[in-house]
Amino acid sequence: MPSPSPSPTSRTVVAFHAHPDDEALLTSGTMATLSAAGHRVVLVLATDGGLGLAASTYLAGDLGETRLTEARESAEALGVARVEWLGYADSGSGEILLPDPPGAVRFVRAPLEEAAERLAAILRTERADVLLSYDRNGGYGHRDHVRVHEVGARAAEIAGTARVLEATIPRDTLTRAIRWVSRVYRFPPEFDPTSFERAYSARAEITHRISVRGAVDAKRASMRAHASQATADGGDRTLAAFLRIPRPLFALVFGREWFRDPAAAPGGAVSTDIFEGLP
Repeated sequence: MPSPSPSPTSRTVVAFHAHPDDEALLTSGTMATLSAAGHRVVLVLATDGGLGLAASTYLAGDLGETRLTEARESAEALGVARVEWLGYADSGSGEILLPDPPGAVRFVRAPLEEAAERLAAILRTERADVLLSYDRNGGYGHRDHVRVHEVGARAAEIAGTARVLEATIPRDTLTRAIRWVSRVYRFPPEFDPTSFERAYSARAEITHRISVRGAVDAKRASMRAHASQATADGGDRTLAAFLRIPRPLFALVFGREWFRDPAAAPGGAVSTDIFEGLP
């Protein structure tokens, strides 16, 4: 595939995520905002999400293929120009790491250099200005999310990508939002609000805060595309609860997205532009 030729005023951003639906929750507002402004946005998924929790009606088929299809629908809602899957299998979230499926490797078992080279090839082809990845905690700590952090950092080194921004959420903001929402909605049984007290990043580490209120409808459409992750046999899951939030409250809760620049000096001003300072 020939390298794309964006206009001189546009940038290219590659958003690297562990599973289909992760983009909807962490970076979809930023992705939609950038696309609407004329920038090229590329979504790269490490895994197919084949071990995601889902209702038995979805498990009867190939859940991984279903989830990749949902990711493409999400990407269309966000104005994403290209979607790529690195070819790895979902590592799952249980205590036991399952054997590799036939003909595939679970992401956490993939050699770091091999996985990083696959991502770096996309970064080079796209001439990416910015790579969106995850913080060192992997957000809430899923093993594939931690691996995204490691692979993303190494791929940016290989490709010479100018900036890596780690998608995250300030812990105090997240726990406060969960308390607000819990007054109106009952979260599903698997949702543990206390787990977020140890997740993501401290507010002092945030370097970029992006307003995405103008893209909340696209963000909501992105979430809605991942129907397999909204329900389980026991009832609705967290994604479904988010989608039931009235639009004004949804815009308040999901109207900002946060990033951490690992190369930035601590204590600096929080930027509202992910391209600020780039040549």
